[in-house]
Amino acid sequence: MPNIQVLDPHVADLIAAGEVVERPASVAKELMENAIDAGASTVTVEISHGGMTFLRVTDDGKGIPASELKTAFLRHATSKLRTEYDLESIGTLGFRGEALAAIAAVSRIEVLTRTADTDLGASLALEGGVSGPMEEAGCPLGTTLVVRDLFFNTPARLKFMKKDAAEGAAVFAVVQRVALSHPEVSVKFIRDGKQELLTPGDGQLKSAVYAVLGRELALGFREVRSAGEDMSVEGFVSLPACCRASRNWQFFFVNGRQVKSPLMTAALEEAYKNQKMVGKFPGCVLHLRTKLNAVDVNVHPAKTEVKFGGERAVFSAVYHAVLSTLEGDPSHPRAVLKNTEIPGVRKADTVTENQLRIGGAPVSPFMGETAQRAGGAPLSQPAAGSSPKGGAKVSLPPVVRVHDNSYTPPVLPQEKKPPLERRRPSSQAGAEDCVSHSETYDAGAAALSRPPVNIPPIECSPVSVPSLENPPVSVPALEGGPARAPAPTLPHIPPAAGTEEFPWRLAGEVLNTYIIVERGDTVYLIDKHAAHERMNFDRMKAEGYDPMAQTLLTPAVCRLTPDQREVLLAHRALLEEFGFEVDELGTDLAVRQAPFDVDVEEIPAALEELAVRLLTAGSADPAAARDELLHTMACKAAIKGGWHSAPQELERVAGAVMSGQVKYCPHGRPVAITLTRKELEKQFKRA
Repeated sequence: MPNIQVLDPHVADLIAAGEVVERPASVAKELMENAIDAGASTVTVEISHGGMTFLRVTDDGKGIPASELKTAFLRHATSKLRTEYDLESIGTLGFRGEALAAIAAVSRIEVLTRTADTDLGASLALEGGVSGPMEEAGCPLGTTLVVRDLFFNTPARLKFMKKDAAEGAAVFAVVQRVALSHPEVSVKFIRDGKQELLTPGDGQLKSAVYAVLGRELALGFREVRSAGEDMSVEGFVSLPACCRASRNWQFFFVNGRQVKSPLMTAALEEAYKNQKMVGKFPGCVLHLRTKLNAVDVNVHPAKTEVKFGGERAVFSAVYHAVLSTLEGDPSHPRAVLKNTEIPGVRKADTVTENQLRIGGAPVSPFMGETAQRAGGAPLSQPAAGSSPKGGAKVSLPPVVRVHDNSYTPPVLPQEKKPPLERRRPSSQAGAEDCVSHSETYDAGAAALSRPPVNIPPIECSPVSVPSLENPPVSVPALEGGPARAPAPTLPHIPPAAGTEEFPWRLAGEVLNTYIIVERGDTVYLIDKHAAHERMNFDRMKAEGYDPMAQTLLTPAVCRLTPDQREVLLAHRALLEEFGFEVDELGTDLAVRQAPFDVDVEEIPAALEELAVRLLTAGSADPAAARDELLHTMACKAAIKGGWHSAPQELERVAGAVMSGQVKYCPHGRPVAITLTRKELEKQFKRA
């Protein structure tokens, strides 16, 4: 066994630098935080080649006295802590005293600084942590730090750096977060001589959000503002209709510090429960302010994670602040920030992320009012004889109660039939055949006065769909409606290898999403979107995807995060192969051409979804990148859940699933679930 010895100071500095300095973005973060702690009102960040060869941060803060300039680059040297008791309430962004020493150990640094009480400033140069002579220099008030040749003396770290575009995007993302954390500071970002960001620094969070996230996202945000006894929550959250395909647009700040908090993320998304689309995530810029001794920020070397003393109170504050904004009641949080219990969790317990997401969701404060009215008249029903604003009196039928055996259905006057409602036809083949018979009355009252219409069920042959040799089947017309043309026949779908055909019957569709199929003693529920998505993906991958591209009259502008933008630009050739033509438009992307399968309004969401997949799955492998693009195109071209589909469409999708050709969607989700006769009889207590 080797002898134990003390590490060389230079090696120890390199190890410490590895904990703090991960990439150029880490350098920009540490230097900007030091500038804000110094009281700067303006911070400028300039980079070249992604920040690897040149990174300069200039501020107009207090500056560093010449007598303390060399001391500032020593390890554990700081002006923000004096005693151990100061660790209990940290109010500054930097306090460890390791940032400057760690950066200097792996780069070449030039510093120029001046304080307000001197006419001349001081300059100092360091290389690999070794400082040179200090000299007098003329300079403005504040500090300018130039970092060159990052990791020049640590090749092991240098080989893990990404391309200049990716590293520059990471620096830009850090600058954006710092600008959102302190709207009172004017932040400027310049990359390769081109200005990409400038915030006004007027102290208004709305101005910073508009400058950083852009007009489109800012218009989809609503202000959040609530205050309790020990903490307050303010900021902006997106409307449920403006949710995004990833969590990249969620920004959380605690006492001005940008953090990654699963607790606050769970509280935010719990407030959006049952209000947003599945697979979409809300965006936010939320500032939580609480007592300094209620937060421990000394739990991570990069200070991106914090630990709360009262997790329940934090969850309650964020949850109710966001919920009150979505419900339109800004006064509500002040009444419920205290004594809010989470089901299944005792008050003395520590709230875990699993409890928050699965079993510990707080009950909405509006559920109490709903529960009190349970069993009575509906909340929205007006009083008898009352008239809505601007209209005539309306006579409503009595409320139906389950236990009232004497109730008889009311009959509305025949001359006042409810208006017709047209369902959205499917975009697939055969959709035009189902438009005429898909008109239904919106209200059920009119249907009560009409005799029932007996429509024979659609019987399927033992194979999945009728073959071309079979004559077309005529479907009887609805009473009072025009006769339907014979349905077009579809080619037979053979069963997958190793499977045997069994008779099955298409029983119908529920919720315009799930196909019901009966085979023997088993009932199948098929997700038509997931199944059709898999069918499209297999076809595109086997036959190749040759899209019909359309040139857009007005380019579609996509607002993406810096890393999403760079990964799409890196795969521009692959995008053109799939029908997308994108150009840089400042910090955004302008789409001038798109495939015909993708609606114009869905282009930004499609590209954002593709960027997220490329970032999470890795984009180094061209084959993997192509599959991710095929996943997106197959999803956009598939029939959607909630759309009305023709019987021929349902039968074709069901045939592919029942024959064994389709089992999982491209994302790995199952396309069908089964219910046996025994399971159903058990539910009805017949077993």
